[in-house]
Amino acid sequence: MKCPKCNMENKDGAKLCKKCGTELNIPPVLWKPSWKWHVRALVIIYTCLIIAFFLMNHLLKPYLRQIPNDVTPWLKDLPKEESVG
Repeated sequence: MKCPKCNMENKDGAKLCKKCGTELNIPPVLWKPSWKWHVRALVIIYTCLIIAFFLMNHLLKPYLRQIPNDVTPWLKDLPKEESVG
């Protein structure tokens, strides 16, 4: 095991460097994402989903079924009432 400070080669189970005395059992530094990283990741994910939605909508447009007017009469244009006054 090499010392991170002086690069001296030590035994594998050594707790201290035999040259400089630096502690060798330092735990590795864990990466913790910041809020900026989270925001950037969410923006990328949502952007990809929106692009995929519109792309699929464009590509599958010819295959979408149209609902017949006799099945849904409430969707027809209703006659406009004349306003008084």
